[in-house]
Amino acid sequence: MTQPTPTLPDTAPASAAANEPASAPAPTTAFDDNQLITERREKLAAIRKQGVAFPNDFKPKHHAAELLRLHGALPNEELEPKGIHVVLAGRLMLKRVMGKASFATLQDSTGRIQLYVTRDALGEDAYAAFKHWDLGDILGAEGTLFKSNKGEFSVRVTALRLLTKSLRPLPDKFHGMADQEQKYRQRYVDLIIDADARARFVARSKTLSSIRQFMVEHHFMEVETPMLHPIPGGANAKPFVTHHNALDQQMFLRIAPELYLKRLIVGGFERVFEINRSFRNEGVSVRHNPEFTMMEFYAAYWNHHDLMDFTEEVLRHAARVATGSAAITYAGKPVALDQPFARLSVRDSLVAHAGLSAAEAVDAGVLHAKLKSMGVEPPAHWSLAELQFGLFEAAVEGQLWDPTFIIDYPVEVSPLARASDADPSITERFELFITGREYANGFSELNDAEDQAARFHAQVANKEAGDEEAMFYDADFIRALEYGMPPTGGCGIGIDRLVMLITDSPSIRDVILFPSLRKEG
Repeated sequence: MTQPTPTLPDTAPASAAANEPASAPAPTTAFDDNQLITERREKLAAIRKQGVAFPNDFKPKHHAAELLRLHGALPNEELEPKGIHVVLAGRLMLKRVMGKASFATLQDSTGRIQLYVTRDALGEDAYAAFKHWDLGDILGAEGTLFKSNKGEFSVRVTALRLLTKSLRPLPDKFHGMADQEQKYRQRYVDLIIDADARARFVARSKTLSSIRQFMVEHHFMEVETPMLHPIPGGANAKPFVTHHNALDQQMFLRIAPELYLKRLIVGGFERVFEINRSFRNEGVSVRHNPEFTMMEFYAAYWNHHDLMDFTEEVLRHAARVATGSAAITYAGKPVALDQPFARLSVRDSLVAHAGLSAAEAVDAGVLHAKLKSMGVEPPAHWSLAELQFGLFEAAVEGQLWDPTFIIDYPVEVSPLARASDADPSITERFELFITGREYANGFSELNDAEDQAARFHAQVANKEAGDEEAMFYDADFIRALEYGMPPTGGCGIGIDRLVMLITDSPSIRDVILFPSLRKEG
């Protein structure tokens, strides 16, 4: 016989998966928290005496979001007679005890669903036990679907079990975790209470999966290269240094996989990519984390123009998969990922964005004076190209909101890029800037072993002069090039920054599950 449909209280949530239910305020002092933890430990001790405290035999068969998708549109007069039996598990996020009947909200990995719990359905003992369970406990529930008189999609519970006892109280629902660093440090709590945080990392996962699929569909082979390097290379950056005891030699955490991936091109694989973790012993900021994720890809017989075309496609595809559209917004402003990306040389960018005339953009004295006026003291040895690049970094980079490829980088700041045949002072290199930040760096690869060796020697001289980010001389990489590498294009895309853009996140820490933080205490 169909049971009467309960009427929910006015404060009950309007949607099982979308809205946050009300809950009693959590304690606000450390003393109160400690007292609650003590009380919960006492409850756990009592549960242990009764038998297995942490059972491992409950198997959920359904999830909240899928049930809502399949059955949420049905009116109760159609839904309840179907007698749809469901088995769910999740965290108790709301409990309202109302005599012989209670309402609870269960949260699983997909969303939330309301439980209608009665003494008649559970029995006296089970219902009494339920009344003493706490927010944060993990439960297993069985029952049938229905909608309340107010239209709330719910489960009429016929069986309920405590699977995991939570010993620490969750933060107050209304205030959440006010301390941003605490959100990063205790990401597990942030994910429990903040649906937006969970959505960001779902979007991150979709971004990575979509990129991987896109690369494979375009005939790139995914590879893995070492994270411990005998010589750091592939980027101008300060490495983390460690020591391998068995080999008794100094090792470096990878700053980039570039030189190993290009060895694979030498070996005959024409298209390779790696979604990799790299490490740079540099500052921490809203856009930098010492441990970060990027994708590097290399294609034989491609040049920097091919790379730019393909990089546009990769970013648009990732945005569409993660958000449904390549027309996105960031910090309240539109970002035209769905439009062709602009392309601008370093020199021309100074005219377009730094207020210089075409003649001033090639005048070393003007560039030097402009940099000094901005508080930048250019080294005396800087060439015209280096002065142009220095002014670009100081005055232009932050203004590039819509996707813009900056091209024609000077040789002096591009030790691995192929020089232009038309102008040997510049390279066939680009960087992609969006919202004032760099998202990708690519170039036609230098495959002249003698030229590469000379540039490595120049980098070594810079290192000996005090440049901690200058590259080492990699003799094995030179040997590999001497066997012959076909004309090749390669690019690196910053995955963390891309996810920041796609999810409209202001800090890189918002899109890294466990960002680097200073040790507590």
